[in-house]
Amino acid sequence: MMAPSFLMRKVSYCCGLSVHSKKSQRKERRKAQRKTQEGRLKMPAAKTKRQSPRIGDEAVKGKTGQTWNEWFKILDAAGGKTMTHQKLVARLSRQHGIGPWWQQMIAVTYEQARGLREKHEKPGGYEISVSRTIEAPLSKAFKAWTDEKARKKWLPSNLKVRKATTNKSLRITWEDEKTSVAVAFLPKGSGKCQVVAQHSKLSNANTAAKMKTFWAQALDRLKELIE
Repeated sequence: MMAPSFLMRKVSYCCGLSVHSKKSQRKERRKAQRKTQEGRLKMPAAKTKRQSPRIGDEAVKGKTGQTWNEWFKILDAAGGKTMTHQKLVARLSRQHGIGPWWQQMIAVTYEQARGLREKHEKPGGYEISVSRTIEAPLSKAFKAWTDEKARKKWLPSNLKVRKATTNKSLRITWEDEKTSVAVAFLPKGSGKCQVVAQHSKLSNANTAAKMKTFWAQALDRLKELIE
């Protein structure tokens, strides 16, 4: 006995709804999978943290005749991994004739690169360094530090300039009167310069990390002000 036609239509309609519903569910699942895959593809790869030298290779080579990696190889060949800090500095002075500031800079950076010294740790305490390349003449950057009114616009801290070499460097006693800041001004081509702030004699690693953030923000303000 055949079912009435209206029942057949109802069954067909219901089946059609069921099939359509399943197709819709499959489409939604595929869309969700595609979004997940796209999200994974767009997700940036995790960056490996590395401690980069405080001053770029170009500046180091210009002042010392070698890049960082070249200095590391020279000191490795000389047995630097087993030397004390004093012996490293003495060798750099005796064998290579570079100045005291660069002797310390190269020795400490080498020790950090070879895992012989904790990050930011120096012979006289902890030390951090931050640099920025600024699209402004050396003289303008130097004045932004030495002119108190101009300096207050980006660095509202109390400090005392102990020594100033025009357009080259500053030696500063920080506001705590216990720590020191050395500032270097390096030429970077037409109308550009690099400013390096090095804060030393810090008491511990936590303070060093905080001051690194502080100087990064301060030099960003300086850059924005004078560019």
